[in-house]
Amino acid sequence: MKILVINGPNLNLLGRREPRIYGRMTLADIERELRELAAELNVALEFLQSNHEGVLLDEIHAARENGIAGIIINAGAYTHTSIALRDAIAGVALPTVEVHISNIHAREPFRSESMLAPVVLGQICGLGSKSYTAALYGLVAVLKAAGGEGKDDVQTA
Repeated sequence: MKILVINGPNLNLLGRREPRIYGRMTLADIERELRELAAELNVALEFLQSNHEGVLLDEIHAARENGIAGIIINAGAYTHTSIALRDAIAGVALPTVEVHISNIHAREPFRSESMLAPVVLGQICGLGSKSYTAALYGLVAVLKAAGGEGKDDVQTA
């Protein structure tokens, strides 16, 4: 089973960007933590970080053909603005979990609106880097309960 972990704009700056909000862990630290958990869960991970919406869209579009069983996405600011990402997630119909390091519902009002929430399996936010590990645990459990790859057996929205 292969899971795609997507990180959107500005997440390459983790560890330096607003550490009071996002903490001191870098994206490489989070990826390392996820790799360790993935080994325990016996799943493979692919990682993508891009500041460009089109790159994120292309990767989501290709996910099913690339053998991806599910997606974990932190779309960054695109969470609140991108109908294109919402439509791509809905279009590929792969189980997807939205993650955020901070609690987007306890911040500026514009951050509490997620364009992705209506089409994802679930949303985990406010747990720091543990939002990612919680998402991986949950997504793998749902996929395994659906019979392994689970691509066509998991209701996404």
